[in-house]
Amino acid sequence: MSVTLLWIIGAGLAAGALSVMLAGLLAFSVFSASVSRMVSYAVGVLLAAAFLDVLPEAFERSGNAEGIGAMVLAGVLGFFLLEKAALWRHQHEHGSLDSQGHIGKHTGLMILVGDGFHNFVDGVAIAAAFLTDVKLGVVTAVAMVAHEIPQELGDFMVLLNSGYSRSRALLFNVLSSLASVVGGVIGYFVLEDAQAAMPYVLAVAAASFVYIAVADLIPHMHRSADARSTAWQIALIAAGVATIVMTDVLLH
Repeated sequence: MSVTLLWIIGAGLAAGALSVMLAGLLAFSVFSASVSRMVSYAVGVLLAAAFLDVLPEAFERSGNAEGIGAMVLAGVLGFFLLEKAALWRHQHEHGSLDSQGHIGKHTGLMILVGDGFHNFVDGVAIAAAFLTDVKLGVVTAVAMVAHEIPQELGDFMVLLNSGYSRSRALLFNVLSSLASVVGGVIGYFVLEDAQAAMPYVLAVAAASFVYIAVADLIPHMHRSADARSTAWQIALIAAGVATIVMTDVLLH
């Protein structure tokens, strides 16, 4: 087994199972009330990874700025349509609340399936990054872990409200997270001999980082508009950017 494949599997486990375990630990502890602040940190990590590492590498390797720009645009629009389709499906299948105010178990199942697909795509992106450069792979994995923890925490809340026990919610989320490893291994074997496609896969990965930060996380941050919350958000965004910069320095 090659060293690169080992990196990919390890990063896939970190972005998937490790994120789920950390989210579960936070969800079931006294720290759950402060998890919302992690959203700001994740925004800084995602945007810095996209604009300081992934996109510059994609531009440099392709030599086709227009093509990479078009792929980023297509990626952002594609993620918008996927999310719109998921929301439409959720609204039509959500059903009514039960007598305890819980949502149906089918909603929890839908969350798990959607999360599994998302993790699979993350695994392919991790493979593309490591096949390009180990440093880029580590940065990509760090960015994914940063945004997966608050996302997985939200998934936990949905599953618990759907009637799943804590242990079953944790188990099913861990199983869903392993799709990142599957995606990484498949990506390794598919992309290893398709180097010409690598910059465009990186462009899609960057588009996903930008879309998640701008469309999903930043609107959540705007729910708190007071000066103290804003100061915390700015500080944590800066900390997220600093994490990527320091990762670059340490791995240079």
